[in-house]
Amino acid sequence: MGFLLNNRVGHLLIAIMLFVAVVAVLLLIAKVADGLRGKARMPAVIAVFAGPALLMLAVGLIYPFIRTVWMSFMDARSQNFIGFDNYVTALTADASVIAFRNTFLWVILTPLLSTTIGLVYAVLIDQSRLEKAAKALLFLPMAISFVGAGIIWRFVYDYKGAGQDQIGVINALLNSVGLAPVRFLQDAPGNTIFLILVLVWIEAGFAMVILSAAIKAVPVDIIEAARLDGANSWELFRNITVPSIRPSLVVVLTTISIATLKIFDITRTMTGAQFDTQVLANQMYDQSFVFGNNGLGSAMAVFIFLLVVPLVVFNVRQMAKNREVRG
Repeated sequence: MGFLLNNRVGHLLIAIMLFVAVVAVLLLIAKVADGLRGKARMPAVIAVFAGPALLMLAVGLIYPFIRTVWMSFMDARSQNFIGFDNYVTALTADASVIAFRNTFLWVILTPLLSTTIGLVYAVLIDQSRLEKAAKALLFLPMAISFVGAGIIWRFVYDYKGAGQDQIGVINALLNSVGLAPVRFLQDAPGNTIFLILVLVWIEAGFAMVILSAAIKAVPVDIIEAARLDGANSWELFRNITVPSIRPSLVVVLTTISIATLKIFDITRTMTGAQFDTQVLANQMYDQSFVFGNNGLGSAMAVFIFLLVVPLVVFNVRQMAKNREVRG
């Protein structure tokens, strides 16, 4: 116990010393920059303001990324170089194939369902008397963590054997009307769909808020002109609303897709990634921390990175275009 305490105190003192050293260096650079004039002043100012952020970016993001890529070419214990063997295994092993299949299913269904529900909901409640309350109702799940949502819905889907008392909400209702209970989380591939619905329940509120703001930004004179031309509600929605909010739709779809690619908490909490519900993030975790295969786990992390980066780049470019249009 004393050793642990001394060890912690030592780490704390080292951290304090490093913090003081960094602050001292920044103050020294700031003092030097204050005395500089002309072109030499700008690099020093950049070093003072951007230096800490760049340092944290290098330590917390760039170095771990490079190390992960290197480990993906090593064996399970990161001792021997084995080339692309981990990537071949990641693409051919049965568990990995299931993880890729389920992840793509998540990425296809979750953004489409969440965005569709959010858009329809935003259109229906727009300018209604209870708009604020209705928005709050759909947005509330966004305040719940993925782990919390997983625990809530695990009780909703819970299944007990036939003849037993059902504590799951849905199965209890089924029993009350004389129907047999359903194995929502145990039977593949339907269990993956039921897990996806949990994330849709969370993300629909996000989609609704963004799209509702976009709908309110549609010029009123365009809508009134279309009505004068005899356009009905469906024609207004299809020909006016959707084209006007297309940039926001793209941002919502890509943002939800990025979050979905990294999904981990819901499957881990609700099924433990069993019953063929494995996804890439769970596979990465299992290989790295359960089975101790650092090489294969790192390869799975690289795959996730390669899938996320194009969406992030596209999302950033689309947001920049939106700002240019509004500007």
